[in-house]
Formats: sequence, structure tokens, C-alpha cells
Amino acid sequence: MTGPTDSRTDGPQSETPRPGRWLALTVLVLAVLLVAIDATVLGLATPFLSEDLRPSATQLLWIGDIYSFVIAGLLVSMGSLGDRIGRKRLLLTGAVAFGAVSVLNAYATSPEMMIVARALLGVAGATLMPSTLALIRNIFHDPKERSFAIGIWGAMASAGAAVGPVVGGFLLQHFWWGSVFLINLPVMAVLVLVGIKLLPESRDPSPGPWDLPSVALSMIGIVAIVFAIKEGAANGLHWYVLLAAAVGVLALVWFVRRQLTLPSPLLDMRLFHHRGFSGAVLADLLTILGLSGLVFFLSQFLQLVQGRDPLEAGLAELPAAVGAVTAGLLAGRVARRYSVRSVVAGGLGAIGVSLAVLVWLQTDTAYPILGALLLLVGVGAGFSFTVTADVILSSVPKEQAGAASAVSETAYELGAALGIALLGSVVTGVYSDFATPEGVPPAAAAEAHESLGGAVEIAADLPADTGGALLASAQEAFVDGLQIASGVGAVVLLATAVAAWFLLRGQRLEGGGH
Repeated sequence: MTGPTDSRTDGPQSETPRPGRWLALTVLVLAVLLVAIDATVLGLATPFLSEDLRPSATQLLWIGDIYSFVIAGLLVSMGSLGDRIGRKRLLLTGAVAFGAVSVLNAYATSPEMMIVARALLGVAGATLMPSTLALIRNIFHDPKERSFAIGIWGAMASAGAAVGPVVGGFLLQHFWWGSVFLINLPVMAVLVLVGIKLLPESRDPSPGPWDLPSVALSMIGIVAIVFAIKEGAANGLHWYVLLAAAVGVLALVWFVRRQLTLPSPLLDMRLFHHRGFSGAVLADLLTILGLSGLVFFLSQFLQLVQGRDPLEAGLAELPAAVGAVTAGLLAGRVARRYSVRSVVAGGLGAIGVSLAVLVWLQTDTAYPILGALLLLVGVGAGFSFTVTADVILSSVPKEQAGAASAVSETAYELGAALGIALLGSVVTGVYSDFATPEGVPPAAAAEAHESLGGAVEIAADLPADTGGALLASAQEAFVDGLQIASGVGAVVLLATAVAAWFLLRGQRLEGGGH
């Protein structure tokens, strides 16, 4: 991935604005929006899916996050493949596959089938993501125009996480849970038809061979480490958790060593020598970690604790999307006027403070408080995520834009996976210990302890007094878990804000500003 992003980006043409570039951007944004929506749309469908497929607590977490794990594991490899076969071709092929696999997700008949279908959707998603930023780098040559384009891209990536629940809520109100996947089909059809016409092809003219051992090592390393974190948090440090962690670390160390010796590496590790690049990647990862973990569990809180219907719960999360879009569009201008580090650190700090306030969350917390916090989270994510994406692209030479964008999106997807895995494991761990009221049969109690959705269902089948007591105990435990997870997220994000302040010192966006 170290060759030029496009053999045509240099020379006189780079000074001429590409006609149709804004329409082309809408196609790229559509791809990003859909992949981001798919990462969170499942949050609202979880109670319905639990009722239909009856997954265990562990299976439910796998259904929730294997999509992001697979994307994170494959992004660098797929970015490198795009350099070789052409980014437009990879994007359009991935779009067709994404649509086809969405049907498999919609009609899954068991938890195991659902997990496999989500994993395959992750493979298709990994072919879509790496092309988008690199194509933006190729289509927009003027730094300020490119900043605005990245702002729109970043706003959609952030907003997708929050729009997912609204789309899901509307569909779940009127159709069955599989409809949240079938919505992908018309969007992907538009993407392919418009993309064929409008997107320019770009590839590395002399990329070198695609190194399959590196592909395997990056996939094994990332998936093994995330698995170890998830299982360790949920079930303790058993031998297999430690083994997975050791395998993951060894695979990634081997991957890094291999990249340093290859003439055409999948990922040029020297990019990380740039302090601004490393700081931006770290901020990316932890911004999304906080945002996705919060959105995933707030969806369940609004429905299963506060009793909102799916559409109402989705609309309740809309302030996060409004904040993310608004901040994303303004981010480049604000970073040029003030400084990159103040915008990124401020954005991270805003998310951290919002999560800290959620430590006082109660089952009956009024919506205006939640709405204000979600708006603040959206603004923070929009500023931070957009500026870091711009920094990542502008802090490396043009010919390494493909490598840089793959790293940016790997951080995004890994952050989403870790957010659900880490914060989810905290919530699940606290929740599963709630006290069972007297009179609940052992089999019913065991099912209620698996998930809050299960507890709601069991409580409805029990006598009113017993069911009410069981539900109240389960809801309280879920909120306790959410409080602790919010506290953990707040500490992580506030620490990252401080780190970003120092790592991004002196960093500037192209075209002026700090």
C-alpha cells in the first residue's frame, strides 16, 4: 500500500477540480453511512431478536460485535487489495456482496446462523470502507475542499451510529427484525448504479505482490486480542483467554516485523513515526469506543428500562446524529481558526464529561438530560473524528493515502468492536449478578439472568407481583452496570483527551491553520 494512490494525482490535473466530484462524494458517503448504521442498528433489534432466536448472553454479544471484529481484522488487507485491483472495483464488488449477505442476516433462523451471517457481512463491509477516504484524497485536490469533503464523510460516519437506531426503530415498528438488514438492498443498488458512472478508478500502478501471510497475521492478531478482551471481561482470565491474548500479540508482533522487511508491505509501519499520525489514530479509536458502546446500551435502556417503543427510542437518540453532523461540517474551519489539538482534545473531553454524568443515571432519568448528553456526545465525536481523519490523510505523502485511510478505518471499526466488547462485558457482568426474587422458578431465573430482554419476556409470563419484582431487580442491575461502564468510558476518554493535547502539538491541517 505504499505506492501512489493514483498515477494521475500529480501534475497539472491535480490543479483542476474534478467535475462531478460532489456527486461522487455522495456515493462514498452512502457506503460509509450504511456500514456505520449496520454497526448500531442491531441495538434496537436486540429484544426482538432475543425473543425469536433465544441466544445466550455470550451469543448475543457475539451477534452484536463480530461484524465490527471482522471488519477491523480485514481492513488493512482489503485496503491493500484495493490498491492492486482498483478501489472503485473493490467498492462496487463489496456493495453487491453487502446486499446479498444482508438477505442471509434477515432470514437467520438460529443464533449460530446469525453470528456467521454477521461475520460475512463484516467481510463485505471491509471491502467497502478502505476505498472511501483514499478516493476522497484522489477526487479532491484543494486542501480546503478536501477538508470539507472529509467533514461530510466524518459526519456521516459518526451520524450513522446514531441514525441506525432511528432507521431500526421505524422498521421495527412496522415490520419484523430482519427488515433492519433488508434496508441495505435499495441503498446498495443506488450505490452501484451511480458509482459505476461517477467514481473515478484509482490504483497503485506498481503495487508489488499481495502478501497473504501478512493478511493472515493481521486478521489473527486483531481478532484474537479482541476475543481475549471480551471473554476475559465477561468470564475471567481462564487459560484459553490468556492463550488467545498470547496468540494475538505474537501475530501482531510478527506482522509488524514482516512489514518492516517487505519491499511492498501491506501497511508501512513508518507512518507511525509521525507523532500527529499516531495521536490521530489513537483519538479515532477511543472516540468511537466511547460512542458505539454508549449508543448500543442506551438503545436497550430506552426500550427495556424506560419502556419506549423502538421508533421512540431511535428518535430519542437523534440528538447525537444532529451534533455529529453539525460539528463534522464545521470541524475543518474551526481547526484552522484555533488549533487541531484544541478541537480534538475538546471533542474527546466533551464525550468523556457526558459519560461521567451518566454515572448518576437512574431508571427514571428524565429525557431532557439524556437528550442534552447525547447532543454533547455527538458534537464531541463530530469534531474529534473529522479532524483526526483529516490529520491522518494530510500528515502522510499523497502516495500513502491508501495505507493511511485503512489505518484510520481500522481504528474506527476496532473502536466500535472494543466499545461493545469492553463496556458490554462490564454491563453484562454486573447485570448477571442481580438478586432473584422469591417465587421465580430456577429455569426462568436462569433465562432472566442471560439478558435484560430475556428478563422482560420471563416477567410477562409470571404472576404480576413476582414478574414485577423480577423486572425491577433486573432493570436496576442493568442500570448499575451501565453506570459503571459509563465511568470506565469517561476515564478512558478524558485520559485520551489529555494525550491528544500533547501528541497533536503543532499539528496543522493543509491549507492553513494550526
